Amino acid sequence: MQEQESIKAQDERFMREALQLAEQGAALGEVPVGAVLVQDGDIIGRGFNSPISLNDPSAHAEVQAIRDAAAHLQNYRLPDTTLYVTLEPCHMCAGLIVHARIARVVFAANEPRAGAAASQGCFFSQSFLNHRVEISSGVLAQESAQMLKAFFKARREAKTTAL
Repeated sequence: MQEQESIKAQDERFMREALQLAEQGAALGEVPVGAVLVQDGDIIGRGFNSPISLNDPSAHAEVQAIRDAAAHLQNYRLPDTTLYVTLEPCHMCAGLIVHARIARVVFAANEPRAGAAASQGCFFSQSFLNHRVEISSGVLAQESAQMLKAFFKARREAKTTAL
């Protein structure tokens, strides 16, 4: 019981870090999604959505955090790591997570349109995969969902004001 409580506290602590990164992305006009990659209790990679500012459709928060961690460790494999992300990963990011051999993914809010962990199929449980990823969801989901709703509301309002 005590071990589960400490895991929950750790998950919330690192998800708060990811939420801070999402806020940084939102300040740049990016969809507010943030991610951190953790190994042995230390953050080894950070990222937030950057496809607009980098002119790179693959620059999702997860990709940015994984690239950061791989450069930090000087290794394209990231075993025994946990990825914390504020929004359910898409299929592109799910494939990258498997290829990087990430052990666990913790995400906050579901992504009903494109989520690959639960919402639009359970990619990580496919039998053809040669690596299994543990999935946890709902950690600070309300905070993440609220940030996303506020971002898109402001974007819609800016469009109607511009007309």
